[in-house]
Amino acid sequence: MGKIIFFLTKEVRPMLKVLNVAQYFLSLGSMKHKKLQKLCYYAQSWYLVLTGKRLMDTVFEAWVHGPVSPELYVYYRDWGGLTIPQMPYTSKKIDEKTKNFLQLIYSMYKEYSADDLEKLTHQEQPWKEAREGYPADSICRVRIKEETMKQYYEGLLSNGK
Repeated sequence: MGKIIFFLTKEVRPMLKVLNVAQYFLSLGSMKHKKLQKLCYYAQSWYLVLTGKRLMDTVFEAWVHGPVSPELYVYYRDWGGLTIPQMPYTSKKIDEKTKNFLQLIYSMYKEYSADDLEKLTHQEQPWKEAREGYPADSICRVRIKEETMKQYYEGLLSNGK
């Protein structure tokens, strides 16, 4: 994965809804629900690193197939394993600076399949920590700690990975 070289100011703005972020990602390309979940998770994680604040008003839980926002899951669950088509983003909820950030996240992870992103998150500390003590195929609704997300991805950034 390439290095993140991006600057966001620490301006005050309301948190976005996870559905707005998901819809913006879908304006950049079609994808499976599982990949959409992981893109939103990585957007939240990297935003925490770069600004010290949450991007979205959602939590991510350590489900069997990786980090999941329950709110996003409920909205897109009927898609199952089908590909959600690309669609235009018409809302004015996301400002240009944040769109640029989301485009960067998308460009970092767009070549990964949904399954690749699942495997990647399974190797990372935030998901592993939340899943500790749970069998691999067991239901787990443990919230992934945002502080762990921030620390882990800060470490990747400082190590140049």
